Amino acid sequence: MADHVMDSFDNKQTISKNGNKQWVKLNVGGTYFLTTKTTLARDPNSFLYRLIQEDSDLISDKDETGAYLIDRDPNYFSPVLNYLRHGKLVINKGLAEEGVLEEAEFYNIAELITLVKERICHRDNRPSKDGKKHVYRVLQCHEDELTQMVSTMSDGWKFEQLVNIGSQYNYGADEHAEFLCVVSREYGAPESTEVRGEREDRAKVLQQKGSRM
Repeated sequence: MADHVMDSFDNKQTISKNGNKQWVKLNVGGTYFLTTKTTLARDPNSFLYRLIQEDSDLISDKDETGAYLIDRDPNYFSPVLNYLRHGKLVINKGLAEEGVLEEAEFYNIAELITLVKERICHRDNRPSKDGKKHVYRVLQCHEDELTQMVSTMSDGWKFEQLVNIGSQYNYGADEHAEFLCVVSREYGAPESTEVRGEREDRAKVLQQKGSRM
């Protein structure tokens, strides 16, 4: 009888142990996410699925809890993980589509990249509530370049969103954070050719100083 109880206990331990192998713990920028291998297998070519393979060619550290360490923004990781869970693009209020696109490209999730690009295209071509059209630009810069970039904004350019995209995957004591800065400008009354040319020249300067994309 004792042997039977012990065998039953060992079987439960084996089942539990095997079941745990299906769960994956991720530490993204200090925030923990719990998911399954089945979820991550939605895109076998993605960084995440390759990361969890036993013979993975990717080098990644784990923290003291056994979670995979990923140096990315956890806020923008949520839409990525949720897409893998249910196949839909859901972006919480306050998050920029460009930030989600940056993460989708980093994790190499092809279908999500397409969805986000379509969302951005639809957004940029949709008339605003006041009937005016807007043009958007996404500028990439280092942390120490933010002040200079903002100081170049003029002629109606407006700051929209600042997205922390990590540190370009380099690890070192002297690294600087990378940011995406989303700016927009609305088109109002018709402009003269001279004024329009001057504004376009200033926009080029803004893009050159703030972007290396």
